[in-house]
Amino acid sequence: MKPILDEAVYCHVGFVVDGQPYVVPTGFGREGRTLYIHGSSASRMLRALSGGLPVCVTVTLLDGLVLARSAFHHSINYRSVMVLGVAHLLDGEEKLRGLRAITEHMVRGRWEDVRPPTEQELKATSVLRLEIDEASAKVRQGFTIDEGDDLSLPYWAGVVPFALVPGAAVPEPRLPSHVRLPRYLRGYKRRPERRDIG
Repeated sequence: MKPILDEAVYCHVGFVVDGQPYVVPTGFGREGRTLYIHGSSASRMLRALSGGLPVCVTVTLLDGLVLARSAFHHSINYRSVMVLGVAHLLDGEEKLRGLRAITEHMVRGRWEDVRPPTEQELKATSVLRLEIDEASAKVRQGFTIDEGDDLSLPYWAGVVPFALVPGAAVPEPRLPSHVRLPRYLRGYKRRPERRDIG
C-alpha cells in the first residue's frame, strides 16, 4: 500500500455535505501512517472536512489497457489505495509539518530549497491530517482472461502499458540565467521501478 501512495502524485477526496457527495482532486503527502491534504482555507472541501466529517481518500495508478479478443473481457491494469477516516484541521508546527510532507511528496528535497510560507500564506491555506487506520489496496495486473473458443479468434489481444513519465524540467521564463536546475530534478521520476505486465 505504501509504495502505491508514494508513487501517486495526487489523490481524490470524497465526502458528503448535506446529502450531496463531492469528490475533489488535490495534492497530498504521506509521513508514516499519516496522510496530509491541503487547499484554500475558503474551499468547500477544507471547510467541510475540518468539521470532522468522514472522508474517503483514493489514489489510482494506471499501468495498462488490457485488450481482449472479446469486448466483455477488456480490462485495465492498475494499482489503487482507499483510505477511510476523519480528517483533522492542523495549525502551528503541525500545519508546517503537513505542508513540508506535501511539498516533499511532490519532489524530495524541495522544502529546503524554497522560501517557507509567510503568515499570510499560512492563513490562506488549510492542512488536514488523516490517520491511515482503515485502508485497502487493490491491484489488477496481467493479461486478458480470454478462454475457450475465444482463444482461437483472429483478434489481437494483449496489454498497452501506461506509465506516468515526467518530461524535462522547463524553467520559468523570468528565472535568472545563473539559477541552475537543482540536482534533485535531474533525472526526476515517480516510478520507483519497472513493473512487469504479466
